[in-house]
Amino acid sequence: MLTGKNAVVTGGSRGIGRAIVERLCRDGAHVVFNYATSDEAAEDVVRTVRDKGGEASAVRLDLAAPDGAQQLMEAAEERLGGLDILVNNAALCFTPSLIVDTAPEVFDKVMAVNTRAVFLTIRHAAERMRDGGRIVNISTANTVRPGPGISAYAASKGAVEQLTAIAARELGGRGITVNTVSPGATDTELLRGANPPEALDAVVGMTPLGRLGEPADVADVVAFLAGHDGRWITGQNVRATGGLA
Repeated sequence: MLTGKNAVVTGGSRGIGRAIVERLCRDGAHVVFNYATSDEAAEDVVRTVRDKGGEASAVRLDLAAPDGAQQLMEAAEERLGGLDILVNNAALCFTPSLIVDTAPEVFDKVMAVNTRAVFLTIRHAAERMRDGGRIVNISTANTVRPGPGISAYAASKGAVEQLTAIAARELGGRGITVNTVSPGATDTELLRGANPPEALDAVVGMTPLGRLGEPADVADVVAFLAGHDGRWITGQNVRATGGLA
């Protein structure tokens, strides 16, 4: 259980991020999450959590902004008073394009949200997090199952995995664990919007457990790493893929 723990989740209004917010709140944590665009979606998360007896609050800001990560961590500090858990979930993934067709500004924006913001939130968390805290960074199975058209996304997540490994060693002396969770194909609006049904059917056929992942499947792994039972796991990449990778 996470009763009395304070958490920050980036990108918490939809998909996997929403499932993580709801799961951490269900376990007793007070969660602050950010979102970039939809007030309605964020308000629905807060309302759903409240109706189930939990406590969450939302901050609208863009992590692509140079000071976005700092603004989020400062807002969380004001609302929470202390920090025990950080989950870096927010990510951009544009329409797939080959390296030769990917505009530099697209690459820069993906790296700003997916990598630089993770670096900066970890940096701010290192200054604010109580000893014995937890940091969980969300990556992707695409770092071990690369394919054409996802160069910026996969590169950004590969960098996140390296940040995890290094931060685990830098913060371990304070009892802070740092881990990566790498989802496989997870049934979200983003996945279905970017892939035709036949592509999803093919992925299901390659997955030993025979289905797409659900956001809750990933959130449950995050909750384990964020809780007491995950205390002896750090610097690891847990692949929540149903056996796909």
